[in-house]
Amino acid sequence: MPAAHRPGLPVGSGITIPESELTWRFSRSSGPGGQGVNTADSRVELVWDAASSAALSPLQRERLLERLSGRLVDGVLTITASENRAQIRNRDAARARLAALVTAAIQPPAPSRRPTRPSRGSKERRLKAKKQRTDVKRLRRPPHD
Repeated sequence: MPAAHRPGLPVGSGITIPESELTWRFSRSSGPGGQGVNTADSRVELVWDAASSAALSPLQRERLLERLSGRLVDGVLTITASENRAQIRNRDAARARLAALVTAAIQPPAPSRRPTRPSRGSKERRLKAKKQRTDVKRLRRPPHD
Protein backbone atom coordinates (compact mmCIF):
# COMPACT_ATOMS: atom_id res chain seq x y z
CA MET A 1 0.00 0.00 0.00
CA PRO A 2 1.56 3.39 -0.92
CA ALA A 3 2.55 5.70 1.92
CA ALA A 4 -0.08 8.33 1.04
CA HIS A 5 -3.01 5.88 1.39
CA ARG A 6 -2.16 4.40 4.80
CA PRO A 7 -4.58 5.28 7.62
CA GLY A 8 -1.70 5.71 10.05
CA LEU A 9 1.73 4.52 11.06
CA PRO A 10 1.65 1.14 12.87
CA VAL A 11 4.19 1.31 15.66
CA GLY A 12 3.82 -2.03 17.40
CA SER A 13 1.89 -3.57 20.27
CA GLY A 14 -1.38 -2.44 18.69
CA ILE A 15 -0.48 1.26 18.51
CA THR A 16 -1.02 3.27 15.34
CA ILE A 17 -0.02 6.90 15.02
CA PRO A 18 -2.76 8.65 13.02
CA GLU A 19 -1.58 10.26 9.78
CA SER A 20 -3.12 13.55 10.98
CA GLU A 21 -0.50 13.76 13.76
CA LEU A 22 2.41 13.47 11.31
CA THR A 23 3.76 16.59 9.61
CA TRP A 24 6.04 16.38 6.58
CA ARG A 25 8.61 18.93 5.38
CA PHE A 26 10.65 18.61 2.22
CA SER A 27 13.86 20.33 1.17
CA ARG A 28 16.78 19.91 -1.15
CA SER A 29 19.14 17.17 -0.16
CA SER A 30 22.93 17.15 -0.23
CA GLY A 31 25.04 14.30 -1.52
CA PRO A 32 24.90 12.27 -4.75
CA GLY A 33 22.39 13.03 -7.45
CA GLY A 34 24.15 15.41 -9.82
CA GLN A 35 21.94 18.14 -11.24
CA GLY A 36 18.87 16.48 -9.73
CA VAL A 37 20.03 17.49 -6.24
CA ASN A 38 19.63 21.15 -7.20
CA THR A 39 16.02 20.78 -8.32
CA ALA A 40 14.33 17.93 -6.41
CA ASP A 41 13.14 18.28 -2.83
CA SER A 42 14.14 14.76 -1.84
CA ARG A 43 15.19 15.41 1.78
CA VAL A 44 12.35 14.53 4.16
CA GLU A 45 11.63 15.69 7.71
CA LEU A 46 8.93 13.85 9.62
CA VAL A 47 7.64 15.78 12.63
CA TRP A 48 5.50 14.18 15.35
CA ASP A 49 4.28 15.87 18.53
CA ALA A 50 4.73 13.00 20.97
CA ALA A 51 3.76 15.01 24.05
CA SER A 52 0.21 15.65 22.81
CA SER A 53 -0.35 12.46 20.80
CA ALA A 54 -3.66 10.66 21.32
CA ALA A 55 -2.15 7.37 20.10
CA LEU A 56 -0.27 6.72 23.35
CA SER A 57 -1.55 5.87 26.80
CA PRO A 58 -0.34 8.13 29.65
CA LEU A 59 2.15 5.45 30.79
CA GLN A 60 3.54 5.00 27.26
CA ARG A 61 3.77 8.79 26.78
CA GLU A 62 5.65 9.19 30.06
CA ARG A 63 8.04 6.36 29.13
CA LEU A 64 8.62 7.78 25.63
CA LEU A 65 9.21 11.34 26.84
CA GLU A 66 11.69 10.08 29.44
CA ARG A 67 13.65 7.79 27.11
CA LEU A 68 13.74 10.15 24.13
CA SER A 69 14.31 13.32 26.17
CA GLY A 70 17.59 13.99 24.35
CA ARG A 71 15.91 13.89 20.93
CA LEU A 72 12.75 15.83 21.73
CA VAL A 73 12.33 19.59 21.46
CA ASP A 74 9.30 20.71 23.49
CA GLY A 75 7.83 17.21 23.17
CA VAL A 76 8.23 17.17 19.37
CA LEU A 77 10.24 14.44 17.64
CA THR A 78 11.82 15.18 14.25
CA ILE A 79 13.16 12.41 11.99
CA THR A 80 15.26 13.34 8.95
CA ALA A 81 15.94 11.09 5.95
CA SER A 82 18.04 12.08 2.97
CA GLU A 83 20.00 8.92 2.15
CA ASN A 84 17.99 8.08 -0.97
CA ARG A 85 17.63 10.05 -4.18
CA ALA A 86 13.87 9.58 -4.39
CA GLN A 87 11.57 11.47 -2.02
CA ILE A 88 9.19 8.52 -1.68
CA ARG A 89 12.03 6.26 -0.49
CA ASN A 90 13.10 8.87 2.03
CA ARG A 91 9.49 9.12 3.25
CA ASP A 92 9.38 5.36 3.78
CA ALA A 93 12.76 5.45 5.54
CA ALA A 94 11.58 8.23 7.87
CA ARG A 95 8.35 6.34 8.67
CA ALA A 96 10.31 3.14 9.42
CA ARG A 97 12.78 5.04 11.60
CA LEU A 98 10.00 6.72 13.58
CA ALA A 99 8.20 3.39 14.09
CA ALA A 100 11.40 1.69 15.29
CA LEU A 101 12.26 4.56 17.63
CA VAL A 102 8.81 4.71 19.21
CA THR A 103 8.58 0.91 19.50
CA ALA A 104 11.90 0.77 21.36
CA ALA A 105 11.00 3.74 23.59
CA ILE A 106 7.63 2.42 24.80
CA GLN A 107 8.85 -1.10 25.64
CA PRO A 108 8.33 -1.95 29.30
CA PRO A 109 11.54 -2.16 31.30
CA ALA A 110 13.17 -5.57 31.54
CA PRO A 111 12.63 -7.41 34.82
CA SER A 112 15.42 -6.78 37.29
CA ARG A 113 17.98 -9.54 37.62
CA ARG A 114 17.56 -11.79 40.62
CA PRO A 115 20.93 -12.13 42.35
CA THR A 116 22.30 -15.66 42.38
CA ARG A 117 25.30 -17.39 43.92
CA PRO A 118 27.80 -19.46 41.95
CA SER A 119 27.28 -23.20 42.35
CA ARG A 120 29.81 -25.39 44.12
CA GLY A 121 30.72 -27.06 40.81
CA SER A 122 31.41 -23.71 39.12
CA LYS A 123 33.60 -22.61 42.05
CA GLU A 124 35.58 -25.86 41.85
CA ARG A 125 36.01 -25.52 38.07
CA ARG A 126 37.22 -21.94 38.47
CA LEU A 127 39.76 -22.89 41.14
CA LYS A 128 40.94 -25.88 39.09
CA ALA A 129 41.49 -23.63 36.04
CA LYS A 130 43.41 -21.13 38.19
CA LYS A 131 45.61 -23.92 39.54
CA GLN A 132 46.34 -25.17 36.00
CA ARG A 133 47.26 -21.64 34.91
CA THR A 134 49.56 -21.30 37.95
CA ASP A 135 51.30 -24.56 37.08
CA VAL A 136 51.82 -23.48 33.45
CA LYS A 137 53.39 -20.21 34.57
CA ARG A 138 55.54 -21.96 37.16
CA LEU A 139 56.92 -24.30 34.47
CA ARG A 140 57.88 -21.28 32.34
CA ARG A 141 60.08 -19.82 35.06
CA PRO A 142 63.83 -20.42 34.97
CA PRO A 143 65.00 -23.28 37.20
CA HIS A 144 65.39 -22.34 40.85
CA ASP A 145 68.53 -23.68 42.63
